Amino acid sequence: MRHLLSVCDMDDVVALLDLADDYKAGEIPGKVLEGKTLAMIFEKSSTRTRVSFEVGASQLGAQPLYLSASDLQLGRGEPIADTARTLSRYVDGIMIRAIRHSDVVELASESSVPVINGLTDLEHPCQALADMQTVREKLGDFSGRLVFVGDGNNVCNSLLLITAMLGMDMDVACPPGYEPDTEITGMAEKIARKSGSEIRVLHDPREAVDGADVVYTDVWVSMGYEEETEERLKVFRPYQVNSELMKLASPDAIFMHCLPAVRGQETTSEVIDGPQSVVWDQAENRLHAQKAIMHWLMG
Repeated sequence: MRHLLSVCDMDDVVALLDLADDYKAGEIPGKVLEGKTLAMIFEKSSTRTRVSFEVGASQLGAQPLYLSASDLQLGRGEPIADTARTLSRYVDGIMIRAIRHSDVVELASESSVPVINGLTDLEHPCQALADMQTVREKLGDFSGRLVFVGDGNNVCNSLLLITAMLGMDMDVACPPGYEPDTEITGMAEKIARKSGSEIRVLHDPREAVDGADVVYTDVWVSMGYEEETEERLKVFRPYQVNSELMKLASPDAIFMHCLPAVRGQETTSEVIDGPQSVVWDQAENRLHAQKAIMHWLMG
């Protein structure tokens, strides 16, 4: 049984990107998931993940079924394994946006239908695929360098893996103590040695952004870290992506953000709403990438 728990589960990233492009161009006729059902479990609230999967499944002919944690017996302590076994008897695929990555791994291990990681504390593979679709759309290929500025979080982890798989250079500029997951970084470096790309984790945002083709950032305070807000705002202040920092990048560089954004914190209105920003194309591509993922796993 194939699942998408990590970027590393994508056996052919380029083929998935081509499929997402075909969906965006309207070149795939028919409803490839006609008569199927996708269960969508949300332990965390969402805008882009929920809407892109719900609309995407519907456009593919499937019935999306929204389930919050409180809608399920999970909210009353039912074992994850029991939930997986039960849902597998009803639906053709499960997308879950969870708090702990280990829970998604357990869900998949007991599921007899494909499980899609819609976000965990470790990875966000669906976001990474849409991001690479956007990069190729805007830059033409993956010969440039992507710089992630800020917290080495789940999005950063997935970007490290997918850029390495595609042979694209990537730098991470983060404060000491906020580096991406060490195991993920090691995996990305191993993949990069084979693909010919370079992975670097730095602490100076100006050094990292110098000559970059893509400048990417995310919120400083992700869901679940609210109690660290005051400390994080102090630590990350030098890592704001503003017009001064963007001037160090390539003149044709693009700015990316997975959203939601907090203007005045990780970036400024001048940047995210400026001419170099591609965040709305990036957000749109979540729909097309999600359709490619569902087609691949459930079609």
